[in-house]
Parts: sequence; C-alpha cells; structure tokens
Amino acid sequence: MSHDYILGIDLGTTNSLVGVVDSGFPILLADSEGKRSTPSVVFVRPDGTLQSGPAALRQRALHPARTVTSVKRLIGRRQGEGEWQPPYDLTALGSTPVEISAAILRHLRDIAETRMETTITRAVITVPAFFNDAQRNATKRAGELAGLTVERILAEPTAAALAYGLNKLDEQKKIAVFDLGGGTFDVSILEMRDGVFQVLATAGDTQLGGDDIDRAIAAHVWDHWSANGGVWFDQLPAEVRVRLTTAAEAAKIVLSDHPTARIDLPFLWQNQSLSIELSREDLDKLATPWAERTRAHCWRAMTDAKVKPADLDEVILVGGSTRMGIVRSIAADIFGREPNTSQNPDEAIAMGAVIQAGIIAGSLRQIVLLDVTPLSLGIETFGGLMNIIIPRNTTLPCKAGEMFTNAVANQESMLIRVLQGERELAKDNWELGRVVVPFPPGAKGSARVGVQFSIDANGILEVLTRDTVSGRDTILKIENTAVDVDDAKVEAMISESVEHAFEDMNERVWTESALKAKELLPAVDEALAQLGTEIAPDEAQRILDCAREVSTLLASEVHDARALKAAVALLDDATQTLAVMLVEKAMDEALARRGF
Repeated sequence: MSHDYILGIDLGTTNSLVGVVDSGFPILLADSEGKRSTPSVVFVRPDGTLQSGPAALRQRALHPARTVTSVKRLIGRRQGEGEWQPPYDLTALGSTPVEISAAILRHLRDIAETRMETTITRAVITVPAFFNDAQRNATKRAGELAGLTVERILAEPTAAALAYGLNKLDEQKKIAVFDLGGGTFDVSILEMRDGVFQVLATAGDTQLGGDDIDRAIAAHVWDHWSANGGVWFDQLPAEVRVRLTTAAEAAKIVLSDHPTARIDLPFLWQNQSLSIELSREDLDKLATPWAERTRAHCWRAMTDAKVKPADLDEVILVGGSTRMGIVRSIAADIFGREPNTSQNPDEAIAMGAVIQAGIIAGSLRQIVLLDVTPLSLGIETFGGLMNIIIPRNTTLPCKAGEMFTNAVANQESMLIRVLQGERELAKDNWELGRVVVPFPPGAKGSARVGVQFSIDANGILEVLTRDTVSGRDTILKIENTAVDVDDAKVEAMISESVEHAFEDMNERVWTESALKAKELLPAVDEALAQLGTEIAPDEAQRILDCAREVSTLLASEVHDARALKAAVALLDDATQTLAVMLVEKAMDEALARRGF
C-alpha cells in the first residue's frame, strides 16, 4: 500500500525527528516508546550490521568504539577535516558518514510507516544553512540510500521560520533565527511577506554546538579531580571519555533549571570513584567561550542582510542548546531584545520540514486558521498528574497524540480521563469525558495504548484510543466543550494556575520523584541480593546510604520535592555500576547455559 505522504525530517546531530501532514494537519510522529525525539546514534555490530535509535544509544557506555554519535559533523567532510574528532574510527568499522546517516533516516522512515500504516518513499530533509554543497549532497545521498526520494534539502532556519510563521501568513516581518543545536550553529535573517519567506543572509559554524560544551565540562571535571593521575582528558581511553561526557551532558541539563548538579561516577579510573559538584556559575564560565563564538556570525549575517538589530521584529531561538540561560543572555545582548521562545526549540525545525513537505505534496494549499483552544487538553496519568496533549492557544484545527503503557503488572485495562485546564494535578482540572481501553494482562510496561486528540474547525474534540497489540480503536467525541468555554471560567482557571504555580509544581515534582523512587528501591534491593559479594563493600554501603536517604524522604510528612528528586538522582547515579554488572552476569549465565 502507498500514499502521497511526504516526510518532514530534522536530521539532527544529537536527536532527529520525523513528521507528516495528515488530513491537513502537520504532526510529529512518536516511536514505539511514545517519544517524538529519536537519538541520532548508530551501533555498528561486529558483523557490520547497523542498529539505530534508543537501542543504539544504550550500547554507548559498553561499546564506545562501535557506537557512532554526532555523525552530522562528519558528513560531506574529508577524514580528519575540522576541529572535532570522534571517539570512534568509521574506517575501522567499515562504514561511512553517509551510510550511518542513512541508517538513522531508515529508522525514522520505519517509525513513520509504522505510525501511518503505509509505505512512504518521499522526504524533505533539513540541514544547517551553512552546509556546503558537499555536505548537502552527502545528506541527499543518505536519504536515497534509506530508500527515500529527497524532494528538497531545506535550510534549518528557514524550517524554523516556517513553523513560526504558519499562523502569521498575513504579516510582514523581518526575523532572525538563532539556531544552536548539538553540533552545529547557524543564524539567518529572513523576511516574511504574505506567506513568502525570503532568506536575506545566513552565517554559521558547522563545528559549534552543545557537544563542545559537554566536552568542555567533562575536561574541566577531569582536570579538577585530584585522582586523575596527571593524565590529560584527551589521553583517556574512549570508554572513560564517553562516561565523563555523558555525565557532563546530564549535569548541563540539570543546571539549566537548578543552581547545582553533582556528578558521581563509580570506579571511573584505576578503581577510584569520581564525585564532584558543579554550579551554574561553573557552567556559565565553561559555556561562555563557545556561546560567544556565535556573536561574530550574527553580526556578519545582519551586515550581509543590511539590517540593524532595531530593524528586526523577532529573534527566534531554535535548538536544544538555546535552553541554557547563558546562551539566551548572549543572544539577547547581540540583538538588543529578549528572544522569542514561543517555539519548542527541539521541534521547531522538524515542524517546519513537515510544513514544507505538506506544501510540496499540496496538502497545505488551503490552510484555514479559525480559532484557538483556550485551555490545555490532556489526560490523567499514573500518580494523578495532568499530562498535556494539546497546549492552550493551539490554533484550530489541530491534532496531537502520545503513547502510554501500563503502570503496574497484570493490569487489564486503562482508564483514559480527558481533562481540560492549566493545573498540574488532574483533580484541579475539568473532566470532559472518560473511556476504558482493555488489553491483555502482562508485565509492567508491556501494554501500548496510543491516545490521539483531534479538534476540528467546528470545535469538536475527538479522542481516539488504540490498543496497539489488538489494533482495537475506541473513539470518544466531545462536542464544543473543548473551545466553547465561558471567558470568566477561562480567566479563573488561568489565575488559579498562576496563584498555585509553585505548590502545584512542587507536588508534580514530588509525585514524579516518588513514583521513580518506589520503582528504584525494590530494584536496588534485588540487584544487591543477586550480586552479593561481587560488589565492593564500600560501593554497596554507598548505595545503601543513598537508598536510606530516599526512603527517609519518602516517609516524611513534609513533601520536600527538590530534596527527594536530588536523592533519587544520586541513587540512580550510584547504581550505574550495578546495572552494568547485572548485564554482564546475565550474559555470562546465558553463555554458560549454551556451553560456551
């Protein structure tokens, strides 16, 4: 079976996304785990076959030399060209950047074909605006190797502008798109007039991104650790550098929202464990030299476009690295205004690619923008939390969905409570309806239930639920309630969400941390019992101390969400060695049973 779908693909350095225009609506598609963002990682097996996505990422810690990341920095370049050199050797692995990129694109195509239940052979793929002809052609070859006819190679800032301007087609504006991703940076000045986007100038650096900041943090941590034995970071074995860099990236993400973050790496070097605390000031100091490198490119783009900062109507931030406070601060200083953060920085480029694909396919020729949904729509998830599917002020018509799984073992059905409101807890929002989805009982996480919300131009909300095992669909229609809400009630709900924002968020963080703690504690006990004396006494004691702290906070009548979240994170980090040992033990036992 075939269809006229054209994929919109953001082939990113760190993560990639794929979407289509379905029934006139641009949507991003989730994988089997319910995630729209897929790691741009490929694991090269010993037999030369390639494994992509989350499964490949899980191999990174155990097999860093066979796990290919950030290949976007290599595509279209000669070997050894550029400042960044990977911790793997593609030649030794018998592969090329084009083949690795093709494996990622093939994985994205598989996701789309599974979700849309049809064969799809056409695509629009985004690249940094500053990619040269060799890099663009290599990206196109990768698409063709993945079985796709590449209809267009689209510059990432243009894609972001399309996503931003979809509901502003009648406006005339000059905008700057500041795109700092995992491995590349570019800035473009565009003019939007009557739905037409014209790129006035572009500049950038294909070897600048969040990956550089991660390595700067990792090198800083290593250099300031007293037990490093005088070995330079670049001289470390690949597996040690990978562990450090992965921990550095996690700390960077934490520091975007918290003043401090701790890195704990057991038995990192010569049987010694690393433990160090970083502050947001440390992050800003390490990231500033990299973020400052964007300044010259921005000024060059504005000079080429013959505009001054005051001539710009908007500055749009795109790319996951723009979530960092120091990056936003530098962007604001460059352009003399607070940047526009209305677009999801991780998804804007992909959404723009989908829109461009829809235009090429002819499915977005008659775009009609009618209304917006005044309050967020979502469902209740385990723990009594509100999970938003369609945020408030989303332009109608619209469609969005997610995948959910069973929270406990032997569960036979899932109650989907459809909610409307802005509060973090389900009990504080309005229930619009409910539907029960039955499925065969099984282990925790074995069920897969897809939930899709669709609001048409008439304000009718349709909730589609599907048990992906049986393929059984259930449809619940809720007429007018989604958009026909009294203004006073809307204002009251929004006011309450602001008034109770702190306590609501505290309760959400507590609930999420408590759920993770209750799952982690029994697993730790079981792992320690299985390993027995195989784990060092001091390491076992450290894990027990962390577990005791989590248990104490859980039992406390005072819900200190921040403390519990931090304690759970420490326990999670402390048990990394346990996880590796359990995997190795299971493999040894499996081999022993086979007589090896």
